[in-house]
Amino acid sequence: MKRTIAAKSQELGFSKIGFTKAETGQEAAHLQAWLDLGYQADMAWMANPKRQDITQVMAGVKSVICVALNYYTPHQHSGDRAVGKISRYGWGRDYHKVLTKKLKALAHWLTAQGENIEARYYVDTGPIAEKALAQRAGIGWIGKHSNVISREYGSWLFLGEILTNLELEPDQPHTEHCGTCTRCLDACPTGAIAQPFVVDANRCIAYHTIENRAEVIPEAINLNNWVAGCDICQDVCPWNQRFAQETAETDFQPFDHNIDPPLADLANMTDAEWERRFTGSALRRIKRDRWQRNAIANL
Repeated sequence: MKRTIAAKSQELGFSKIGFTKAETGQEAAHLQAWLDLGYQADMAWMANPKRQDITQVMAGVKSVICVALNYYTPHQHSGDRAVGKISRYGWGRDYHKVLTKKLKALAHWLTAQGENIEARYYVDTGPIAEKALAQRAGIGWIGKHSNVISREYGSWLFLGEILTNLELEPDQPHTEHCGTCTRCLDACPTGAIAQPFVVDANRCIAYHTIENRAEVIPEAINLNNWVAGCDICQDVCPWNQRFAQETAETDFQPFDHNIDPPLADLANMTDAEWERRFTGSALRRIKRDRWQRNAIANL
């Protein structure tokens, strides 16, 4: 059954697939320790108890099918101080829409393979410890920058999951291959990687540009021209520099207005311009006032 599912996932265009048991692992304790330190900032949803126990997410779940989709495109960020930087994940079409379409097709196909087969799919839309599950399923390992790294694609991967009541043989968890490298820790300008594998959102540029809803960015946070997310820790990763390869998904190719947007334009963006630029984009979660805030903080 695993081989058939894997073949179907490849047919649908997924880059990687892996399988793991739906059981609590070490990630529960790691998550709780992270929460106890307050590193979630004001992302209260990270404390949802279901995130520490996958069996609470779906009754009768036995296995988790983990998938990954490469989103890398070779365009590079500009060094021009007059333009803003947008994280690669947001350059093209909303990844939620792209992955959901593929996962929905895979889940519906799966439930049609026999009676009483249940499947529920998620794309960053539920209390799922997706990075830990991806490592357990052999997709890759969680790097020191807290992103999942694969040998084939580096860390430029979107993750998704299908929970099912099928008993599927689990794959071997992926081993960690960061070694003694500390490039991501050294490169982070705000010191957000508090220690290897542990990110403090309170100091993270990506958090402040996307999730922080305060009117003003803290003075201690230098955004370094980032206006939506941040790729610094991934850009310096040797695995990305050596193994990143361009995505086959045309939907992830950048929209022109997401490459090197002038900060002055963002700072003066109208509601109509925001609506036009970010329809169908994952960046739509950043409302116009926060785009202006981020641009002004850089200016």
